[in-house]
Amino acid sequence: MGKIMDKIVILDMGGQYAHLLARRVRQLGIYSEILPNDTSAEKLENIEGIKGIIISGGPSSVYDKSSPKPGKGLFEIKVPILGLCYGHQLMAQNLGGKVSPGKTKEYGVANLQTKKTMKKIGDIFAGLNDNEKIWMSHGDSVEKLPKGFELIGSTEDCPIAAMGNKNLNYYGIQFHPEVTHTEHGMKIISNFVFEICKAEKSWSMDTFIDDKIKEIKSQTGKRNVFLLVSGGVDSSVCFALLNKALGSKRVYGLHIDNGFMRKNESREIEAALRKNGFSNFHAVDASSKFLEAVKGISDPEKKRKAIGGTFIKVQQDEVSKLNLNPNDWMLGQGTIYPDTIETKGTKNADLIKTHHNRVEAVQKLIEKGLVIEPIKELYKDEVRELGMKLGLPASLVNRHPFPGPGLAVRCLCIGDASQEKEKTGNDNLANNLAEAERQVSLICNKFGAKSKILPIKSVGVQGDSRTYRYPAAVWGINDYNLLEKLSTELTNKVKEINRVMLYVSGKAGKGMENTVISLIEKSFLTKERLDLLREADSAVHEHIKLHLYSKIWQFPVVLAPVSVSLLSAGREGNTGESIILRPVESREAMTANWARLPEADLNVIAKEIMKIKGISAVFYDVTNKPPATIEWE
Repeated sequence: MGKIMDKIVILDMGGQYAHLLARRVRQLGIYSEILPNDTSAEKLENIEGIKGIIISGGPSSVYDKSSPKPGKGLFEIKVPILGLCYGHQLMAQNLGGKVSPGKTKEYGVANLQTKKTMKKIGDIFAGLNDNEKIWMSHGDSVEKLPKGFELIGSTEDCPIAAMGNKNLNYYGIQFHPEVTHTEHGMKIISNFVFEICKAEKSWSMDTFIDDKIKEIKSQTGKRNVFLLVSGGVDSSVCFALLNKALGSKRVYGLHIDNGFMRKNESREIEAALRKNGFSNFHAVDASSKFLEAVKGISDPEKKRKAIGGTFIKVQQDEVSKLNLNPNDWMLGQGTIYPDTIETKGTKNADLIKTHHNRVEAVQKLIEKGLVIEPIKELYKDEVRELGMKLGLPASLVNRHPFPGPGLAVRCLCIGDASQEKEKTGNDNLANNLAEAERQVSLICNKFGAKSKILPIKSVGVQGDSRTYRYPAAVWGINDYNLLEKLSTELTNKVKEINRVMLYVSGKAGKGMENTVISLIEKSFLTKERLDLLREADSAVHEHIKLHLYSKIWQFPVVLAPVSVSLLSAGREGNTGESIILRPVESREAMTANWARLPEADLNVIAKEIMKIKGISAVFYDVTNKPPATIEWE
């Protein structure tokens, strides 16, 4: 790294936000460094070029004994400090304020009323409106201001949503300006970095490439790199970067068809890579090995771990077939930062789900220094920018993200009763479903909607922590603005719910009033179920490629072992499984809005899916991330 004149330090309090903050600061052209939560003031003050500190959000409560604590003397330091979410609460608590559990937990969009005293040129809220759309994700709130601080922003459910002390240049904000859903969040960060910290620009993607090439050469030494190339954006860009750094003779790629790919996808990936000049790779069909590895498994975590372990076994088999000396080769992976965060990859992060690049076999290789992940600190939008800089075509760089385990994590599974009890996150919420149904119904009535809770669970992230809860299916509401408000209220106020879905189409007709909803037991990952999902996924993507591809960031299609049948036909057994549409808009994958599909397109897609034998209903996931995740598992 060349000489850095100015630097913003980010203290990592866990969760998903420290590296997203680093990304936002880099977008402003400022180098950022992430340090542990307990870094001492003495160490911070001795960092060359430090201009300011941002304390990140995190999943903990400041009054818990095990929660992340600040380093000695942090709030005596003479540089500006901005505390966000947990950092805001930490600042208040350590400077004499008071933090308490919030009366209403806020997850999602809120309206911030800003105070004029912080809106002049050079202030934290300079250039903002009196009312701002912001993104909340918290359960605790600052109840009392520290001495010397003034109230500078409030929401309906959070009276002290922002506070500031101009004399100290300390600011606390309960919401997340770093996520794209806070409308003018980058303006707030820019105000802090340039107006308050007086930092000057020094970072670019070009400097990243130069520095990363030096780092790759240093890390590999005389060793070569064997990379698993899925054909997605991350692995393709990683492949191109490694080739640029080491040359094609020292890099070899392997594409594995794991049996969980989209329809005809492996064949298309191989053709695309060769067309773009990559000849130092080959493809292998290992679908039978992967299907055997997940046979009879319903637990999402166990499924991911089985798939990740099989990737390593297949990779090792191929290395042996190629007569490559394992001592001369490192394993390359296209891991990016969201993958690491969701797998509890930082000190204070919560486990959301295990990424296939972070299973035990890979962790052991990492500990031995045998894994290289050159883009692991980047987000998806940065990876795309890097890909374009490396000369990859837009058709490859702008592909929708597709998970390494592919359709395996979009094909929900149900085992027997004992398996379901063992599932990660089982917290006996089923005991409260009757009360949850009542609460959901009351809230839906306010919006003129009707509802039912479906008997399946999915992964969510609420307050930066993992949840494993039920979806509420709603109908009788077509206004997307009202639907978003309904979705937010349901997930904020009913603890058993972390997703909301619109019932779109099915054999039950326009509504679900007279239906029987039943789980299809012992539904595992089989070729038959995967082929059923492949057909539905293909119907979706054939349509969006013609009309909507560039307007949607990612479009998971999920197969759920839930049958929706007419009450009169209830004794005839299930009429097929359900498809859940999950289109989202995002930039970095840490947060996402559900994508608003035009009604005509939604109806066409649902109609095509309902033609597929074995499908009984189509739902449309209308939940933002958080409180849901993008994928269901």
